[in-house]
Amino acid sequence: MSLFDKEIPPEYLRILQQFRFIDDTFFAACLDGDIPCMELILKLVLQRSDIGVQSVVTQQSAQNLYGRGVRFDALARDRAGKIYNCEVQRADEGAIPRRARYNNCLVDHRELAKGAAFRELPETYIIFITEHDTIGAGLPLYHIERVIKEVQRDFGDGAHIIYVNGDCRDDTPLGRLMQDFFETDARRLHYKELAARMDFFKSDAKGVAAMCELMEKFGAEREAIGEARGEARGEARGEANGKAAASRSIAQKLLARSMELADIAKITSLPLDEVKRLASTMPT
Repeated sequence: MSLFDKEIPPEYLRILQQFRFIDDTFFAACLDGDIPCMELILKLVLQRSDIGVQSVVTQQSAQNLYGRGVRFDALARDRAGKIYNCEVQRADEGAIPRRARYNNCLVDHRELAKGAAFRELPETYIIFITEHDTIGAGLPLYHIERVIKEVQRDFGDGAHIIYVNGDCRDDTPLGRLMQDFFETDARRLHYKELAARMDFFKSDAKGVAAMCELMEKFGAEREAIGEARGEARGEARGEANGKAAASRSIAQKLLARSMELADIAKITSLPLDEVKRLASTMPT
């Protein structure tokens, strides 16, 4: 039985109303199949008006037979065949340079068919939208390109990495986009494309059900929520120590499902620092 066939748990509804585009579960739901939203983001980030998105999918997995795989937040293809991997990252560790390098590798692995010539690899853009200034130079955008150092010439491999600094929320087109990424109320968004998606997933019955279904699929499963409910009742009976232990257990289950740390803190009522500590003890 799915969430479409039963009453939605109130815990889900409370979490849903707090979601923003910078939260990867909400970002994935809103961007899945939504060409206008993806075109808006790419045009503002790349500062180009000629981008025509042909398709966009979210939460796509890239398997690696020899090691760790990855699940992309959003993958888009434009009419010229260029590939865009757009990731939202609230934790600095999730956007370290080697993560960008790895995403680029797996996008290439996903796109090149067996036996195909390397020249057929499409041009790729790995875009990290980060909550804080990961690079630390105080700029709104950072473009990373491979260059031949001795002659200061582009290497020309067609791979591009871009960091978008979520701390820069000034009164510019990109700054207003970042303001929208950190807003919870659709009525206060600057861009109508984003406002329409947020309103659908927070106010429309079908959108709310679909969003809660995705929350359940990617971490906040009813079993864990049920445990949280039981522990809340235990707290009312004065069982504070048991609640804390159970909350940590729930948090570990959700960490194993790669749920966002901030969302785990909301569900379990644990301090974010405690969730981060638990995350550091999880096996990699």
